[in-house]
This record gives sequence, structure tokens and C-alpha cells, in this order.
Amino acid sequence: MMIGPDLPGLTPREFRKRIYRFYRHHRRDLPWRDTCDPYRILVSEMMLQQTQVARVQEWYTGFVTRFPDFASLHAAPVEELLREWQGLGYNRRALALKKTAFLVMTEWNGILPDDEKSLCSLPGIGKATAAAVQAFAFNKPSVLIETNIRRVFIHCYFQDRASVPDREVLPLVEETLDRRNPRDWYYALMDYGSYLGKTRENPNRRSSQYKKQSPFEGSVRQVRGRVLSYLVRNGDTVASDLSSGLDLPPERIAPVLASLVAEGFIVMECDIVKIT
Repeated sequence: MMIGPDLPGLTPREFRKRIYRFYRHHRRDLPWRDTCDPYRILVSEMMLQQTQVARVQEWYTGFVTRFPDFASLHAAPVEELLREWQGLGYNRRALALKKTAFLVMTEWNGILPDDEKSLCSLPGIGKATAAAVQAFAFNKPSVLIETNIRRVFIHCYFQDRASVPDREVLPLVEETLDRRNPRDWYYALMDYGSYLGKTRENPNRRSSQYKKQSPFEGSVRQVRGRVLSYLVRNGDTVASDLSSGLDLPPERIAPVLASLVAEGFIVMECDIVKIT
């Protein structure tokens, strides 16, 4: 279905009508769309940060089955949490989720707040994640922009522009928002954006936000993941044994250990490395 260059001339109502028409025929069936539970929505949004949908689908159901609510996540040892998260990447997100679970249980009586200020005060939640949680968990008309939504508006309204800033996209997002049903509206936009990403040259290359991701192979991020994976599999480990265990020189491992200690993933006691 073509929803192309004529969209800039449409009224917000006509624009929504076209996008919803596409959505009725091409809606993606994703497990986190079958719930409005704030905890499960938050888990999905944290997992989706910098990670493709197909990859999140592999982890989401198992994770929320093992940790079905804030209480169970709060009570879980970090090692067990990381074991469930292994392979998804960006392990900081798992630790941020656990810290959020602690705050929700101790300061919010087990209930995730629904206002932007409170959500943004929680670890790992910025404006985009807060807006997504407001829309998908609480059906609140937040103004949300993320990769697929940005792609739709740049494709439809900035076809002859480069380096398009989000400050020019956001008013269009707000103007065209379906305030009665923001949840389905944003799902519809995301699905059309996903379609564009598969059928066109990526419109987001014309966004001022666009950055080509650096290679994962050989990166510090890869070493961090390998260290944590090793500790999850093997338990407490002598720091010097990590070099042989991972086949990496000590100078590659030492700064990673220091950063993992600083972030609260591990502790080091008498040269023994332990997950917190």
C-alpha cells in the first residue's frame, strides 16, 4: 500500500485515516501489545532501547514469565536477572530495571507512576521511554518520537531535506496525534515506519539524530558482555583468571572491571570478582 508524497497536503484527520488504513491490514502481532500492564510495557520499552524488535521478541516472554511483576524483579538476585538478560545486550538496562523495581516497591507502593516527571526520575527512563509508557500503559496522549515514528514524518513531510531536527518533527507528531486512542495510533505509526524501513532507503538518514552505530566486534561493549556472561556461567572468579578464560589481555579487561564496579554490576573482594 502506498502512502506517499501526497501526505503533506492532508489534514491531520486525513493523515490518521491513511495510516490507520495501513495498520488494519499490516498490524504486527507483538506480545507486549496484548497487555496494558505498566510493568510489562516498561520491560518491553527498556528492551527495545537500541535493540531490534525481532531480537526483543526472543527474550520478552521468557523474561516476564520469570519476573512477572515489580515485586519479583525487585526480589531477584542480580546474577539471576543477568542470566535471563544474557544475549540481549546493553546490560545496563537490566540493572536500571531492577533499580526501578526497587523504587517502585519502596516509594510508589508497587505502582508505576503515570506522569512524565516521575517516570523520568526512574533509572534508565528518558523522555521517549516515559512518553511510550504513558501512551501504551495508560493511553495518555503523550508526544512520542522514536525511530519508526521519526521515519514516517521525515518520509512524509521532509522529503527534500537533510539533517532534519526533532524540534521540527515534534509539532507534527503533536498535531496529528489521535488523542482519543494514542496507544493504537502510535502502534500504527510504528508499523508504517517499520514498513518504510524495509521498502525504502532509510529516511532517518536525513535526521539530525542519525548516527551510524560503531562496530560491535572488538568493542568495549562486547568485552563487557563477555565478562558478565562469564561470571554468570562460572560464578565468583579470580580477576586474573578472566584473561585466560576469555582469551583477552589483562589491559582489555581491567578498565571494563572498573566500569562494572562503578555501575554496580560487580564487586571485587581480594581479587575475587562477584556479581552484586
